[in-house]
Amino acid sequence: MADLADVRTGRHCVSALHAHLVFVTKYRHKVFSNRHLTRLEEIMRAVCADFETELVEFNGENNHVHLLVSFPPKVAISKLVNSLKGVSSRRMRQEFPELTRHYWRAQRLWSGSYFAGSVGGAPISVLHQYIEQQNRPV
Repeated sequence: MADLADVRTGRHCVSALHAHLVFVTKYRHKVFSNRHLTRLEEIMRAVCADFETELVEFNGENNHVHLLVSFPPKVAISKLVNSLKGVSSRRMRQEFPELTRHYWRAQRLWSGSYFAGSVGGAPISVLHQYIEQQNRPV
C-alpha cells in the first residue's frame, strides 16, 4: 500500500499513481553535462506543474534521463510525455546552441520513443535510490 503522503485525493477518487519515464537522446548521442541536466530538471518540473503532476525524482546520464512522476488519474501519460519532450527539446536547443551541432539535420533533442513504466511492484524507495545512483556527468 502507498504511504499516506503519496496518496492524492480528488473530489471523487483517491489515487497513488507513479510512472517511471526514460527519455533517450536522438541517436543516443552523449550530449549532456551536469549543467544541462540541472536545467532539464527545472524545465521538466515546470511542465509537470502545468499538468498538476509532481516530478518526484529526476536524474540522468550523458545520453538519457530518468523521471519519477506522481500524477492524478485525469492525466494521460502520453500527453505529459509529449509536452515534457517537446518543451524541453525546444528550450534546451534555444538556451544551449552547442546541442544543435549533434542534430544538424533532425531538429530534435530526443529520440521518438520513450519508456513509461507504472511503479508499484517495487517500493518507491528502491526506485528513488536507483535514479539517485545514475552516473551524472561532471
